[in-house]
Amino acid sequence: MERKFNWLAEIVAHAAGRAWAFALCVLSLILWAIAGPIFQYSESWQLIINTGTTIVTFLMVFLIQNTQNRNGAAIQAKLDELIRTGRAKNDFIGIEHLTEAEVEDFRKRCAQAAEKAAASSLSPVGT
Repeated sequence: MERKFNWLAEIVAHAAGRAWAFALCVLSLILWAIAGPIFQYSESWQLIINTGTTIVTFLMVFLIQNTQNRNGAAIQAKLDELIRTGRAKNDFIGIEHLTEAEVEDFRKRCAQAAEKAAASSLSPVGT
């Protein structure tokens, strides 16, 4: 289920940032405004736009937040790898498309490698 949600969140977040999505929203507002006189600017007419925008906003918050969380964690893991080695591994390219659990596994491996590197640099050489 997590992979399907991540897939959906990525598609919706990408689509929401496109020009056609903005144009569709503007068109919806224009149609709603044109319908105002037909419905005599009734409470039902107002309720349509209020309900629609509330639902879209509510769902988009969760989808975009999911995408941002995964991207932030992936960027951090990539930076950890760059700092640790001075050269990034190809394994880290594209990890922002993984689930949160898989990105967290990458982050744990980076932390373990950093601890090993720190421990080996502290041990005396030649003794």
